Amino acid sequence: MKKMLAVALLLCFVITGTAAASGKSKLQEVLERGHLIVGTGSTNVPWHSINADGEYEGFDIEMGRILAMGLFNDPKKVKFVEQASDQRIPNTLANKVDITFQFMTINPTRAQQVAFSIPYYTEGIGLILKTGGKYKSHKELVEAVAAGKTVTIAILQNADAATNVQRMVKGAKDDQYESQGLVYQAVDSGRADAGAVDLSSIKWLASKQPEKYTDSGFGFNPQNYGAAMNPNDQVWINYVNQVLLDAMTGTTYPRYFEAYKKWFGEELEPPLIGMPSIYRAR
Repeated sequence: MKKMLAVALLLCFVITGTAAASGKSKLQEVLERGHLIVGTGSTNVPWHSINADGEYEGFDIEMGRILAMGLFNDPKKVKFVEQASDQRIPNTLANKVDITFQFMTINPTRAQQVAFSIPYYTEGIGLILKTGGKYKSHKELVEAVAAGKTVTIAILQNADAATNVQRMVKGAKDDQYESQGLVYQAVDSGRADAGAVDLSSIKWLASKQPEKYTDSGFGFNPQNYGAAMNPNDQVWINYVNQVLLDAMTGTTYPRYFEAYKKWFGEELEPPLIGMPSIYRAR
């Protein structure tokens, strides 16, 4: 019942609405222009970065290309506009971009300003381990503390850092740092037994550098990422939601699944046949 309620709330986005006050929907505007304009970043692997050829790449970038594919049957018909995190909402509301794909967490406050798409990824906090280190899993960290050993977890300094460490491994010692890079250095050097970082980063690093990093198999504190749009155009919002929904659960799923494997090192099972996947657990 809880799952059905969550799905019902999720699909509240996909309803029939009216076009923007100008009389022309963003959907019509984009189709007439001939390409999509996506706001994004360039400094956060695996979400958005620039490769050696000067091209944008990452999971957010792939979401933009999936939308372009739906619009024009051509994933290359998209222009990426780099923007700082604090520009995501202003640029979207000012129509400087058609949509923002920039690992933007959905929350009630932001939802008062922009319209969010259905989630295309759920982020969390995990524990990264050094390959060949003292511990190989979250279970081993917990067992070590229970046995009276000192387990140190490096984490980015913030008001909830100590509390979050206890939520991950009760009884562990928190070692707080001013930057994410220092958290990784603490794990690399052995000063910390594990590092608390975004689970997407752990999946990326563990898949690309398995000789250096290991995923502990633990995650908590879910945060949904959604695309941001101007809230005054329900036709555009509906269209984006339908494209993303089909990319994750329907006939166009292969590109989403390939992107997921590339950036997170994990193969997803194909959508279920029969009753739609979103209504049931596997």
